[in-house]
Amino acid sequence: KIWNGGRESGSTSPVVRQIDKQFLMCSICLEHYLNPKVLPCLHTFCERCLQNYIPPHISVSFWRPLQVMEFYCESCETAMCLECTEGEHREHVTVPLRDVLEQHKAALKNQLDAIRNRLPQLTAAIELVNEISKQLTDRKNEAVTEISNTFEELEKALHQRKTALITDLENICSTKQKVLQTQLNALLQGKENIQSNCSFTEQALNHGSPTEVLLVQKQMGERMGALARHAFPEQPHENSHLDCQVETEGLRRSIQNLGVLLTTSTVGHTSVATGEGLRHAVVGQNTTVTVTTKDKDGELVKTGNAALRAQISGADGTVTVTDITDNKNGTYEIGYTLRSEGEFSFSILLYGQPVRGSPFRLRAVKPCDAPQSPDDVKRRVKSPGGGGGGGGHVRQKAVRRPSSMYSTTKKKENPIEDELIYRVGTRGRERGEFSNLQGISTTSNGRIVVADSNNQCIQVFSNDGQFKLKFGVRGRSPGQLQRPTGIAVDMNGDIIVADYDNKWLSIFSPDGKFKNKIGAGRLMGPKGVALDKNGHIITADNKACCVFIFQSNGKLVTKFGAKGTSERQFAGPHFVAINNKNEIVVTDFHNHSVKVYNADGEFLFKFGSHGEGNGQFNAPTGVAVDGNGNIIVADWGNSRIQVFDSSGSFLSYINTTADPLYGPQGLALTSDGHVAVADSGNHCFKVYRYLQ
Repeated sequence: KIWNGGRESGSTSPVVRQIDKQFLMCSICLEHYLNPKVLPCLHTFCERCLQNYIPPHISVSFWRPLQVMEFYCESCETAMCLECTEGEHREHVTVPLRDVLEQHKAALKNQLDAIRNRLPQLTAAIELVNEISKQLTDRKNEAVTEISNTFEELEKALHQRKTALITDLENICSTKQKVLQTQLNALLQGKENIQSNCSFTEQALNHGSPTEVLLVQKQMGERMGALARHAFPEQPHENSHLDCQVETEGLRRSIQNLGVLLTTSTVGHTSVATGEGLRHAVVGQNTTVTVTTKDKDGELVKTGNAALRAQISGADGTVTVTDITDNKNGTYEIGYTLRSEGEFSFSILLYGQPVRGSPFRLRAVKPCDAPQSPDDVKRRVKSPGGGGGGGGHVRQKAVRRPSSMYSTTKKKENPIEDELIYRVGTRGRERGEFSNLQGISTTSNGRIVVADSNNQCIQVFSNDGQFKLKFGVRGRSPGQLQRPTGIAVDMNGDIIVADYDNKWLSIFSPDGKFKNKIGAGRLMGPKGVALDKNGHIITADNKACCVFIFQSNGKLVTKFGAKGTSERQFAGPHFVAINNKNEIVVTDFHNHSVKVYNADGEFLFKFGSHGEGNGQFNAPTGVAVDGNGNIIVADWGNSRIQVFDSSGSFLSYINTTADPLYGPQGLALTSDGHVAVADSGNHCFKVYRYLQ
């Protein structure tokens, strides 16, 4: 805002309004100064206001030249002359001006130095942003050039193909025409010979004398006999078939989808790297860390293709090669193997900018210096009031993990001493291979059922990981799968599949035979599915941001929820589970929380917030409830599994460090009490020992 002759221009900010009020307005007329006059006390008023305000008996000589300011009013924080100490400020605490001058000068100098010290930072930030802006423009121009060149080459290739097709067409036609012309010449010659002989013979018969007839009879008879016996090419030696069939539909689809623009909103200062490999490593052993990318607001970025670079430098200048794997879901794996012990600098850069905490100080030790992990400690503690008989209630107690070579005071507390029992799967399309598996469920007879999303199928395994069954074909008809995400198994063994892209729930028999579909026309994007104690089918609709409850025959019982952040609203609900009170537990992905409702959809409570600490989430996904009511949650963005009690209080987390998770999705408890999790980023599922 600019003061200009009592007029205002530009936008008005609160700070500018405050300056305007304090320094540009007369305290008598409460308007902007008109011909302002400064009094000896440094107060300022309009000239007209002073003339109207000063009593007539006071001489105009009051407006004498400025007197020396010798005093300072601490209450008003202003300098003044001796007369003012006896007038307006007579009841205020005043001190000699020289006593406070140096103090105020020093304070102003400190503030001046503080803001001046920020100038180099701002200058560097301006240069960096300008450089990124320039690079962005340059890359756009390069992409435009590449697109133009590519399409020019395609146009040239199309023209060449057009010319080749026409040339081939002309050659084929010419060859066929030659065959037909040769046959036509033979037929015309035969016709001419027959007509000539017929004409000559008829002439002799009709007008010749007996002597002439006898003379030509033998000659003409032989010629006509030969013509009668001659095999003329009366059947066509060629056909007229010559079409051009150009399949354009596939080409048109390819052209419509030709070219992909790759970009992300990822920035380094909000993105995080996790894993013990940031600080500690064992010489000769492959070590991995996980990078989770985020945008400027700290929100998860769910796509890959970010420009990530990692470098490990030793004190002697040696550089260790790193291997970076893009999981295509916003997370990345950095693997490395150190060949010598010592201190290293581990730098992780996104688009040339360090992720949070980078560079990291990394220490490598020899295998013989790495102590063995302690044995598991069994911990079972009864909850208060858990006496004998049916009143016993066993709850898992959170106990600190015994110290290891990597223990620090900053290490998360309360890991459960559970271990990986086995993992099944790699990326692929065969049995026991997966591509972006999502939901996982278990059966009472010892089966693990997995929704293999990108392969559009369901795979079934035994509790010990042995392959049993695979079914499902890609398509949009009933019984086909387009993008299976959630999965549940009812009391009869029937398998309910949430099909995200087909927008319905499909029901299959235990051996994979299609039986029915429900929810068509209502669902927009079902993600997770579960069954309650009444046999109702509950599904979280990720796109509609609500929860649907159906009867087993497909009749809608109720639905609740809408898009938003309140208690009865969701922002991308993912999976659902049912606890022992028949209450509905929902993971609210973008609201970074878990919400619990009764069987009718009435809100009960929620827990969790956005973060990386105990009890916090970075986009929760899979959820399961154990026999004690404890809630187990897959924390997608933090790549971990956390355990809470039935009221949502944090208990502990499952120890997955031996084989880290990368973007866990569905979660379930097996019939023998273990935790099965769909490790989507690693294209496998894992089963961990879980102590209830």
